[in-house]
Amino acid sequence: MESPRLMSRRDLDFLLYEWLDVEALTSRERYADHDRTTFDGVLDLSERLAAEKFAPLAAALDVDEPRIGDDGRVVLLPEVADALAAYTEAGLPGMSFDVAHGGIQLPFTVQRAASMFFQAASVAAHAYPSLAAGNAHLLLAHGSPEQIETYARPVVEGRWYGTMCLSEPQAGSSLVDVATRAVRKDDGSYRLTGTKMWISAGDHELGENIVHLVLAKTPGAPAGVHGLSLFVVPKYLPDTEGAPGERNDVALVGLNHKMGFRGTTNTLLNFGEGFATPGGLPGAVGFLVGEEHRGLSYMFTMMNEARIGVGAGAVALGYAGYLEALHYAKTRTQGRRLDAKDPSAPPVAIVEHPDVRRMLLAQKAYVEGGTALVLSCAHLVDEKASAPDPEDRERAARLLEVLTPIAKAWPSRWCLTANDLAIQVHGGYGYTRDYPVERLYRDNRLNPIHEGTQGIQGLDLLGRKVVADGGAGLALLAETLGTTIAAGRQAGGETAVHAEALEAVLARLVEVTRITWADGDPAVALANATAYLDAAGHVVVAWLWLEQELAAAGREGAFYDGKRLAARYFFTYELPTVAPLLDLVAARDRTTLDLDVAAL
Repeated sequence: MESPRLMSRRDLDFLLYEWLDVEALTSRERYADHDRTTFDGVLDLSERLAAEKFAPLAAALDVDEPRIGDDGRVVLLPEVADALAAYTEAGLPGMSFDVAHGGIQLPFTVQRAASMFFQAASVAAHAYPSLAAGNAHLLLAHGSPEQIETYARPVVEGRWYGTMCLSEPQAGSSLVDVATRAVRKDDGSYRLTGTKMWISAGDHELGENIVHLVLAKTPGAPAGVHGLSLFVVPKYLPDTEGAPGERNDVALVGLNHKMGFRGTTNTLLNFGEGFATPGGLPGAVGFLVGEEHRGLSYMFTMMNEARIGVGAGAVALGYAGYLEALHYAKTRTQGRRLDAKDPSAPPVAIVEHPDVRRMLLAQKAYVEGGTALVLSCAHLVDEKASAPDPEDRERAARLLEVLTPIAKAWPSRWCLTANDLAIQVHGGYGYTRDYPVERLYRDNRLNPIHEGTQGIQGLDLLGRKVVADGGAGLALLAETLGTTIAAGRQAGGETAVHAEALEAVLARLVEVTRITWADGDPAVALANATAYLDAAGHVVVAWLWLEQELAAAGREGAFYDGKRLAARYFFTYELPTVAPLLDLVAARDRTTLDLDVAAL
């Protein structure tokens, strides 16, 4: 049987060891128990398990998606439980968690790279442990010692799973309109009532319990998002020994069926209205995390990590599609070269055709650039956690804040475009289920919506991240890019040309940011925030291609030639598209603001 085409291990090794130098992290106390042998072992294991256990599930889950059985429980293909059992047995749920909490304490950069194999193999199956990990990270950051031991540790160990419950049927991204209520009882617990919508992995039978993290409002809470509090609401209430006990009033009342990600249960959950525990006390039992009215700030711990994870998933799906397209283009024969003299000559592989090469090169630039973006953000997480100098930790945290909306949004758009191109390379076959590229596209189409739409990421970037603290985040980003630009200019040749091009566009980005906020009117400034997001994303990825170009300097062979060629493509074809976007933003165009909806 042919091996599945997932991620390029050679590319990951280049980015991890030749560019980011993750081995250097082992000199720090937090990661001192590891070395490259450990890192390679985890990557090898992840690649093998992804290929053997997860990849065979992808097509099957796409056809035989979750359903509700006669007993009201979710029915999943049994192979999902088998794959996740192997994942847990290997200790992978705890990859980046502290040893003190049952984890392996690997650098987040290594964990992120390893996880991309699973996302490429079956993003739907891997969503269950991925969401659970984000849940546990939040509790470790903001939960009480008792909550950490009771709810986070079983998730780290892979025995329990977890979700985050924000959206509601009447309030998707508009959390101001959350209607779920939480009332405090004399014993310090709360009773929650309400309904949550679009909850990924919200119900299943894969583990012993599901830990829901639920946003709700308490009586008398301030208006708006500042009135939201966060609660742990387990599916089963732990007994005195910490084992799952009495059923809590958390009821599965429906499954949403999506065009992709079909193997991940996407649920409508009801809390506290007696559907799960008829005749019981009203209200689902919940436990406050931290302080009342600080729920959204706590939830962003999970959401920011999830946004990097969404970007990584978009990259992984785009990468898998690129590798499929590349294999197909090298093996599919059709047509003759443009300079062919003899029409009776045998057909050539379609990779010989210039437009096919253009599509493949575009995919390579998107997915390898996206991989660098995701891993650079993961490396900043490690810097924030382990850098010896407090100032370096602060710098990493500030730069990560600016890059997070880009790390979520840029791959979600451009690696989806890579999937679209992969279908095009396959021609008519790409639109059939005979090849995986149409499924990869459908799976990836969710990512521009997941964890905040593209529009929300644009508002976050232009409305918050680049203007916070007097623009300190943007200044740090410009300074960071400037260091690479200086190195690129010194390198000479084509690299210097690319550095000069990036320098000019970066200066324009900074200038346009100032112009946009010149009069402080948020409606006008943010009217074209998505265009700003697109422009900033391309600037950042151009920087990362310049970084890769520098890392490949002086090295010979097809792999390094491929890096240089992809960098040339990005600077020749992609970076020039930034100027019109920035011109639009700088013009403070009011077309969408002044639009009469009757004209639509």
